[in-house]
Order: sequence, then structure tokens, then C-alpha cells
Amino acid sequence: MIASMTGYGKAVLELPDKKITIEVRSLNSKTLDTNTRFPSFYREKELEIRNIISEKVQRGKVDFSMMVELNPAARTQKINADLIKAYIEDFKTITPDISEADLLPVVMRMPDVMNYRQEDLNPEEWTAIRATILDAIESLNVFRRDEGRVLENDITQRLHTILGLLEEVQPFEGERIVTIKERFNKRMEEINVDVDQNRFEQELIFFLEKLDITEEKVRLKNHCEYFIEELGKAESNGKKLGFISQEIGREVNTLGSKSNHSEMQKIVVQMKDELEKIKEQSLNIL
Repeated sequence: MIASMTGYGKAVLELPDKKITIEVRSLNSKTLDTNTRFPSFYREKELEIRNIISEKVQRGKVDFSMMVELNPAARTQKINADLIKAYIEDFKTITPDISEADLLPVVMRMPDVMNYRQEDLNPEEWTAIRATILDAIESLNVFRRDEGRVLENDITQRLHTILGLLEEVQPFEGERIVTIKERFNKRMEEINVDVDQNRFEQELIFFLEKLDITEEKVRLKNHCEYFIEELGKAESNGKKLGFISQEIGREVNTLGSKSNHSEMQKIVVQMKDELEKIKEQSLNIL
């Protein structure tokens, strides 16, 4: 089953002294590109977090964020007295007539005047956090698989449309040969030149052989069926599907260059339109 590279996952951990929210978002990318945001208190675990993401997410542009809300009872507060005095002195240089008592409420809202300190990270807490990270990533992967089912249905429908259009080409093949032969005969009459009829037939056959699209039709049909087969496999492989879509494009382009018939060219344009949409969808497959 294919999976999308686009997804979102979230998990929340409630501890006695804090609430930790883990969010993981992903978009399409050729490789794994991870961006992490979390409090500096957990910086020592960054490498382990990245390894977990690398193992479970595999590919995509991934944004990982950890948000921590400390309970009031868990906060160890300490007033930064030196910084408060410095703020007051700075304000008094601007407004010397204001008293320190009046300035204090303003200064207390300035950055870093209160320090919050926590104890060292204990193993039990990290074990719970790690499990929460895995839950968030699993939520992301469930989202990706659900999106993958939508992609699979859409792409399969478009591939069947291309196969249906391929069947519509057949009636115009015989008509095309007759049209080309009539065009050559008319041209010969216009220039009023005597030609060897046998040689003319040989040259015409040679020309028509170069316009034969039997091989292209067979290959195009095989590529579309192969694409559908790969969509149904257990492992998602967006890169491989991208390569197959390129092969489909080559056969469609060759059909267009060999068509020599307005109705066939219209059909080829429809095929190209469906294929472009398939390629766009394939870029988002894991």
C-alpha cells in the first residue's frame, strides 16, 4: 500500500509536574529533511530524536516540535535582581522623574527578569517522552497511509483512463493509412509525374512502417499495468513509480510524434494531461 509524504501527527503526555505536546508534520521531499524544535532542557536527546524520526518516517520534509507547559508548582523561580536594577537604571536615564516603585511593574514584564530552573532529566521521564514521540509518529504514519489510499484511487483511475484512451486510437489507425495514401496519390497527380507504381507502393509501405505504433501501444499498456501492480504492493516506493511514469511519458510522446492524424493527436493530448496529474501525485508518494 502506498503512503503519502504529507501528514500530521500529535501526542500529549501528562506528567505530575508538566504537560508535553509532541507534533510531527511532513511534506514531500526527495530525501529526509528534519527540522526539530524543543526546549534546550532536552537538547541532549536531539540525536536520539532524529534517529527515531529517520527510522520511522524514512522520507519527507519533517517538522518536529516538542512543547512543554510546566505546572506552577513545578517552577523554581528566582528573581534576577541585577538585571532588574539594570533595567531600572536604563529607564531612569530616559525618565528621571519617575520613581523606582512606579517603574517596577513595567520592569517585571521585561525579558529574563524571572529565571525558571528544572532538575536534571531523569530516565523515567525520558522513557515516557520517547513513547509519546513514537505515538506522534505513528499518528503521522496513519495519516500518511490514509492519504496514500486517496492517491492510489486517483492514480489508478487516471491510468485506466489512459488505457481507455489507448483503445480509442485503434479505429483511426486504418483510417490514417488510407488518408496518407490518398494524400500521396493526390500530390503525384498535382505534379504530373509518371512513377513506377510498384516502387511507389514500396516507398509508401516503408513510410507507413516508420509510423507504425504497435510497439508503442504494447509498451504503454505494459507500463500502465506495471504501475497499477506496484501501487498494490505492501511497500510504498514513490521513486520507482516516478521512473515508471517517465517511461509512460516516452511512449505517449512517441505516439504523438507518429500519429499523423488530428483525432489521434487529440487523444494523445488527453493522455498527456492525465499523465501530468499522475506525475504530480507521484511526487507526494513515500
